[in-house]
Amino acid sequence: MTQIKAAVCRAFGTPLTIETVTIAAPQLGEVEVTLKACAICHSDISFIDGAWGGTLPAVYGHEAAGHISALGDGVRGVSVGDPVVVTLIRACGTCPSCAGGKPVACETGFEGSPLSASDSTPIHQAMYTGGFAERVVVDQSQVVKLPDTIAMEAASLLACGVITGVGAVVNAAQLRAGQDVVVIGAGGVGLNAIQGARIAGARRIVAVDMSEEKLAIARDFGATDGVLGTDPKPWQSAKQAMGRGADAVFVTVGATPAYDTAPRYLANGGKVIMVGMPHSGAMSSYEPVMLAATGQGMVGSKMGDVVIARDIPWMVDLYEQGRLKLDELISGRWSLDQINEAIADTKTGSAKRNVIVFD
Repeated sequence: MTQIKAAVCRAFGTPLTIETVTIAAPQLGEVEVTLKACAICHSDISFIDGAWGGTLPAVYGHEAAGHISALGDGVRGVSVGDPVVVTLIRACGTCPSCAGGKPVACETGFEGSPLSASDSTPIHQAMYTGGFAERVVVDQSQVVKLPDTIAMEAASLLACGVITGVGAVVNAAQLRAGQDVVVIGAGGVGLNAIQGARIAGARRIVAVDMSEEKLAIARDFGATDGVLGTDPKPWQSAKQAMGRGADAVFVTVGATPAYDTAPRYLANGGKVIMVGMPHSGAMSSYEPVMLAATGQGMVGSKMGDVVIARDIPWMVDLYEQGRLKLDELISGRWSLDQINEAIADTKTGSAKRNVIVFD
């Protein structure tokens, strides 16, 4: 048992409290990672605000990177001292989804938490990670070894936002070179979908956002065109920029109006890739005859449908070649004690990714 500092959520919609908590030693197949960085994802904020329910008290945070500081029995492939990225993708390796190459959809439930409060009451390790803390204990399936050359702040982004955006393009949409793309939302995940489309060889990449500032940033990441979502019919402007409808439309924001209009951007045979997550209970509606008549479709994409042992090393290599932007995604660096200010800044919508940096 080790005592660490963590940002604990004790009531939805209230500030996190910095507490000294206890973390258990890694058990069979687990690793302990002393964190250097943990980025703030909008999914963390949605959970903290109570949008999806959940168990409290809890420690959130799931975009993390650091160095392995202890190993449980039976761990293979990593050693104490190794730099790793820590993801929320915990995979049993044997269920039908894992065996079929879809570890993000692992069907095995996992219970228990290594975290407890000073009075020994359990603290939920949210999303199997609990990264708003100085250390985490996670299953070995959740970590990927990194080269010593990559900065931990940049590496932490690979745990969710980058793999979700890039993976949605290359895995879920299976985009081919020369196809046309619309990305709705130019936030952290949207920018990664944009650069994923650029890497995949898209002909036209149209960013749609409510902010001119974000559209300018989207062009830096590879968007060829920008359309304001405040336009009366932004899909018409997008089609004009492409000269046709899109082969793939990526909805990277959790807003139902974006989902309502997404099919309007499509070409015949195109697909809407559903990435952003609205609050529980939110509903969208479609005219199914139009999808059927035009051969269009909609598909959900969880965490970019990635296989982290395959996809993260590939993305690290792209980063080291200068073809994948990571450092440019970081808007600000904050200490753990500043986490509530960092969350408030993220809520303004101006930040690409704020990162909590540990000493």
